[in-house]
Amino acid sequence: MQLLWLNLLTDGLLGLGMGVENPEPDTMKRKPYSPTEGVFSRGAGAQTIWVGVMIGALALGLGSWYFFTGRPEWQTMIFTSLAFMQVFQAFASRSSKESLFKMGLLSNPLLAGMGLLVVVLQMMVMYVPALAHFFEVIPLSGCDLAIAASMGVIVFTVMELEKWWKRSEK
Repeated sequence: MQLLWLNLLTDGLLGLGMGVENPEPDTMKRKPYSPTEGVFSRGAGAQTIWVGVMIGALALGLGSWYFFTGRPEWQTMIFTSLAFMQVFQAFASRSSKESLFKMGLLSNPLLAGMGLLVVVLQMMVMYVPALAHFFEVIPLSGCDLAIAASMGVIVFTVMELEKWWKRSEK
């Protein structure tokens, strides 16, 4: 049930927000892409793999740390950290070149709102007793919640650093 919920939140709501993203500023100035080009061309396939591996490693590492130290909230930590990582990944993925700091978080108000909604719904699942029981999660302490959120910040930071590195190569 947790995975179904997570997919609804991240794929559904964040996908709606990303679907209204404005084109990048240089879209009309560059040569058109080939219509035979695959969806994983121009580095998208490699990025999909390395970001997926990073998110998986962070989630499994965090969950393992909690599990092997005997913490009963290990599954909730994985569940919650994945939600944060996917929200921050969506924010970092808005452009393949420009930093979110340059674009501005509110330049896509729907995505910003959907990101906030995902976080609010995630908090409701953990802290509303009936929902927590239904989803079989344990409410996290403030420290644990900050650790889960920090996983999203790590994903965002690494993705933004990759864009900075690509820009600095030119």
